Amino acid sequence: MFEKVLFPTDFSDVATKALQYVKELRQAGTREVTVLHVVDQANLDLLGTYSAVGDLVNLEREILKRASDEVGFVANELRQCGFTVNERVMQGSPVRLILRLAEEENPSLIVVGSHGKSNLEEMLMGSVSEKVVRKARHPVLVIKR
Repeated sequence: MFEKVLFPTDFSDVATKALQYVKELRQAGTREVTVLHVVDQANLDLLGTYSAVGDLVNLEREILKRASDEVGFVANELRQCGFTVNERVMQGSPVRLILRLAEEENPSLIVVGSHGKSNLEEMLMGSVSEKVVRKARHPVLVIKR
């Protein structure tokens, strides 16, 4: 039923909990998982206001490398469970890129954590998961804390 899953992660505690649910979906027929991390461009832009251009380039490079390493770690964990895994690190608006990738890959299910690392922003603007639930054309499983 859920043959292909899109798993956007921000590496938070609730995303780690959501990963456990993704692993359990193996028993429900899930074969393929795309692990996605979006480096929020708004956060990079904010850092840019406080950094010199050379520092910002190096900082951005380091953030993308760390994100890629973390996605690789999650992907290897899923591969050990028998999944075929696609790794994606993107830069931009998390909601937009999650929805765009969902349209491109047509997953059976999107699995997201209910709250990410930026609780203050979520209280003020609404969470990424809430916006994905409202706008996605695919089923979304939201994992609570």
